Formats: sequence, C-alpha cells, structure tokens
Amino acid sequence: QVQLVESGGGLVQPGGSLRLSCAASGFMFSIYGMRWYRQNPGKERELVAGISSDGGVTRYSDSVKGRFSMSRDNANSTVYLQMNSLKPEDTAVYYCYSERGHWGRGTQVTVSS
Repeated sequence: QVQLVESGGGLVQPGGSLRLSCAASGFMFSIYGMRWYRQNPGKERELVAGISSDGGVTRYSDSVKGRFSMSRDNANSTVYLQMNSLKPEDTAVYYCYSERGHWGRGTQVTVSS
C-alpha cells in the first residue's frame, strides 16, 4: 500500500511561516525524487518545488524562490516544505508527489489576516 500523507497545513498570517510534512510508506522512498504542488479552486495545479532522491538538488517555481525551502529525511521517509514570508497568494491545497507516480491527498494552507 503506497501512501503519501501530508500534514502541517493550517491558517497563518501574511509574513508568517509554516512547515509542511509528507510521510511516505509502501515504496522505496530513498530512490525517488519528490515534489510539492499546490492548487486553488478553478486554477491549474502548480509545481512549486522539487528535490532529488538524495536531497542534493532542489528547484523552485519563480513565485516561491527565496521564500520556500524543500528538504527530505530518507531515514524517516519524509519530505518537508518550509514556507517563510507567506503571502495570501500562497493560499492553496498543497500536494506531495513521488516521481514513482503517487499523489498525497493534500493539506490546506490559508494565508490571511
């Protein structure tokens, strides 16, 4: 049973920070790259960050560069997204994705005062 379970979402004020976690199970986590996507109702899903299998290479969308940081802990089969200087436009459901081809169910992030 392959599972990706996101956590850490919630309500935060503009300028605040939040750390999302994605716990993986049921597959060989350490050999696959991972990604974070986000989506608002009526809009296309957007790739926001990606990380290589060993954590050595990361990439970010232009909209989050300098504010978000992706990392992973292969010993615990977990990937993280540290989000700083949050803006209202960061509000979305955030999804974890494995390059093995699996999606998490998402966690809601709301940035509002």
